[in-house]
Amino acid sequence: MKLKQNMAAAMFLILLAGALPISVYATDETRKQLEEAEQERDKTKDQLDKTKDDLSNLNEQKDSLEGTLSDLNTELSQISNNLSELETKIADTETEIEETNHKIEVAYQDLEAAKKVKEDLYETMKKQIQFMYEKSEYLYLEMVFSSKNLGDLLNRNEYIEQLSAYESKKLKEYADTQAQIEEIAAQLEVDKAALEKDMEELDSYKAQVIAEQSQVSGLVSKANKSLADTANQISDAEAKALAYEQEIKDQEKNISTLQAKLEEEMRMAELAQQSSWRDISEVSFAEGDRYLLANLIYCEAGAEPYNGQVAVGSVVMNRVLSSVYPNTIVGVIYQSGQFSPVASGRLALALTEGRATKSCYDAADEVMSGTTNVGNCVYFRTPVDGITPKYRIGGHIFY
Repeated sequence: MKLKQNMAAAMFLILLAGALPISVYATDETRKQLEEAEQERDKTKDQLDKTKDDLSNLNEQKDSLEGTLSDLNTELSQISNNLSELETKIADTETEIEETNHKIEVAYQDLEAAKKVKEDLYETMKKQIQFMYEKSEYLYLEMVFSSKNLGDLLNRNEYIEQLSAYESKKLKEYADTQAQIEEIAAQLEVDKAALEKDMEELDSYKAQVIAEQSQVSGLVSKANKSLADTANQISDAEAKALAYEQEIKDQEKNISTLQAKLEEEMRMAELAQQSSWRDISEVSFAEGDRYLLANLIYCEAGAEPYNGQVAVGSVVMNRVLSSVYPNTIVGVIYQSGQFSPVASGRLALALTEGRATKSCYDAADEVMSGTTNVGNCVYFRTPVDGITPKYRIGGHIFY
């Protein structure tokens, strides 16, 4: 029955301590929050700087892509012009080949006609010569007897000679014409072969130009896609940078709030040092104080050496003895925002499961008997820049 009454009394003290007006803020917890806030702010700044670097690189990449794309489009335009010129040349060459074929065909027709005329003339002259050879005596006698006079005879003989000479001349002209036509036809064949070779070279060059055009078109398409992707990345990076800038503003605001709070807490810490102090003999301990203090020591310094556990317990007892803080262990430990294990729920779990070790109980007994190894320090925390501690024990500093 007495145990139940003591536990009820302890719970009443806990509730009473929670209802007490708060006059001191948790400097250690605030410094921890401020440090974390500054770390988050610095992390965000690093992310912003990295994003800005990425953005700068992306803009350089975009400029490079735009330059490459411009060069490729110029090259593609030149290739298209070259292809257009080639197609014109190919069309002109095809026309020339067609005209040359027609000229060759006409030349061969003229050649065949000349050969036919030559053959006909040759046959005619051959018959004339044969006739003259066979009938020459008769012809000459007829010319003599049929001539009216000597002048008429001479005229007839001259006519026959002129006719023979004319036919010989024409035969030679036809032979020359045939040779000329054969020469033209041969030259036309040479020209045709050259044109066909040019056509083959043009077709080959055209195929190369088309292949080059296809390749450059592919590069243009790829560059356009890369440019679009880069533009999207730039847009995303700009949005991310704006978000980081806004986040930094919010974090700076939070840091300012925490700094103001910390300044107030430091003021209160100085006030505590200047306040009046009770003697340990004036403190009345309630049932459960030892259990509560041992478990808090476990949560805050369970992994610390024994003197580190005593030091944490000493901070709690120093606050109990200071007129600035609540005058009970329950009141000090459960003061709002004072000890992080209270806010996180770790202390409640430790109390439920009774996790405090023997060394934690020994430390609690020692400090509750009036021992302190940190003088009248009322704060402890992990080391941080800006604080010159009075003591450094284990992983904590005390001030």
